[in-house]
Amino acid sequence: MPKAIHIRRALVHGLVAFTGMGALAAHAQTDALRMDRRENRQAERIDQGVASGQLTRPEQAHMEMRQERIDRMEGRLKADGKVTGQEAARMERAQDKASRRIARNKHDRQQKP
Repeated sequence: MPKAIHIRRALVHGLVAFTGMGALAAHAQTDALRMDRRENRQAERIDQGVASGQLTRPEQAHMEMRQERIDRMEGRLKADGKVTGQEAARMERAQDKASRRIARNKHDRQQKP
């Protein structure tokens, strides 16, 4: 094969790899934004539960402590500048568990005095 074809092929492969890295970075950024939005929505759900009387003060304190733990986990995961798929899944499971706990406590028939 002529040398020009090898060079052209290497350039194309390099461009494809570079474009792929940009897509991965955008995907990781999207995951981080999604995690942040979800944390905000869950904090709003806790605040709404307190305002409506569905959550007691001890329930509120426990859920806020859980959200702070999730925040710290997120900080550790983002510390190296990338969040792997496995790390994102772990974060998602923690958020799912917290979300179920919020729903359960809001509907457990306990009322704020």
